[in-house]
Amino acid sequence: MADKIAKDAMVNVAVDAMGGDNAPGEVVKGAVDAILADKRIKVFLVGREPLIAEELKKYSYNPEQIEVVHAEEVIEMSEPPVNAIRKKKDSSIVKGMYMVKDGTCDAFVSAGSTGAVLVGGQVIVGRIKGIERPPLAPLIPTANGVALLIDCGANVDARASHLVQFAKMGSVYMEHALGIRNPRVGIVNIGAEEEKGNALVKETYPLLKNCPEINFIGSVEARDIPAGAADVVVCEAFVGNVILKMYEGVGGVLIQKVKEGMMTSLRSKVGALLVKPALKKTLKSFDTEQYGGAPLLGLNGLVVKTHGSSKAIEIKNSILQCLTFKEQAVNDRIREKVLLSDQ
Repeated sequence: MADKIAKDAMVNVAVDAMGGDNAPGEVVKGAVDAILADKRIKVFLVGREPLIAEELKKYSYNPEQIEVVHAEEVIEMSEPPVNAIRKKKDSSIVKGMYMVKDGTCDAFVSAGSTGAVLVGGQVIVGRIKGIERPPLAPLIPTANGVALLIDCGANVDARASHLVQFAKMGSVYMEHALGIRNPRVGIVNIGAEEEKGNALVKETYPLLKNCPEINFIGSVEARDIPAGAADVVVCEAFVGNVILKMYEGVGGVLIQKVKEGMMTSLRSKVGALLVKPALKKTLKSFDTEQYGGAPLLGLNGLVVKTHGSSKAIEIKNSILQCLTFKEQAVNDRIREKVLLSDQ
């Protein structure tokens, strides 16, 4: 049986210092913020050492909690992922992945090329034996807290057996990383009726319905996701990515419109001052940056993909979520509860 890791155990996290639109500045700041938030974390900043060192000069921190690992090459967003992983051995993504593979680090965090992270995760870190397809699984805000959207970008042509494994892995993650007992699992559909859906959903539904390892509640329509209809929202990556991007886009527009509305008149400005503390707290709960990145579940080590536009707060939270992942031995629990049930 998987045991929790000791609370005082150090967690080593490799961070792609060169990945994303705001690297290395925001990445380095996020790393520093993470180690200041928790003494149990050591961050290995992987990338061009001169640039990283220049950024680190801006901050005061415990030098024992940050180490710079030089990597001369950078995998650009536009590069073909397979070729980039194969040819750029001295890139921050490849080096960081190998640090997880060889056990130097417990996790790897990157805001860089999604394709390269997905390929590197499977080719370098490797899948847990028996896992067919690792899914990307971000937390998304809901009226009840958060839900896990699985898959949001890794497998656009998934099969029914893949979705069943997604449901099992998602349930393990939500129970042990988020503390949600017996999480509710729903499959994204165009209606609540069992007979609705495309060929993939129709094939997957009865498999989930008859799966004793999960708490399957049936179909979930997209409009019900923000209301917290399910704790684990299962879909293939094309649908999941559309949901995630729409979620982020609508959320951003609504927040902006609320702010603009409060500035339209003197009365609204006075009202804004009165409700600002409560409103700020509410809006913060619907900010996806607060929940870190999307773990690529089902690998032999943890790989977390954050947005390409990530600021320091998302980098920080992505690093901190690696701590919970290790403490709760999520990978061991996936091996036990997902794979043993498939035998």
